[in-house]
Amino acid sequence: QVQLVESGGGLVQPGGSLRLSCAASGIISRIDAMYWYRQAPGMQRELVATLTDSHQTAYADSVKGRFTISRDNAKNTFYLQMNTLKPEDTAVYYCNMLPFHPWGQGTQVTVSS
Repeated sequence: QVQLVESGGGLVQPGGSLRLSCAASGIISRIDAMYWYRQAPGMQRELVATLTDSHQTAYADSVKGRFTISRDNAKNTFYLQMNTLKPEDTAVYYCNMLPFHPWGQGTQVTVSS
């Protein structure tokens, strides 16, 4: 029933910034945590950022200090602010939550000069 839609990706030069959004349609009765994943070509999908309902955050070492996960007051939209982007950040970015929902289409982030 819940649909996840990622947006905000695009082409950016190294050192640039993007803000990704995750919008959830449908009724969500409970959110225990929010997640951002990414998947580069030929690679496994990896967890990049976590935000718990108690407002604790966790990040992959590769993005720590550059990415920030946050949510709005309604808890049905959350974000990934990405700063100082590097070419190795190039991937399709996906969002999800606990309880887990079907994957959305993701949003492409390409970091290239």
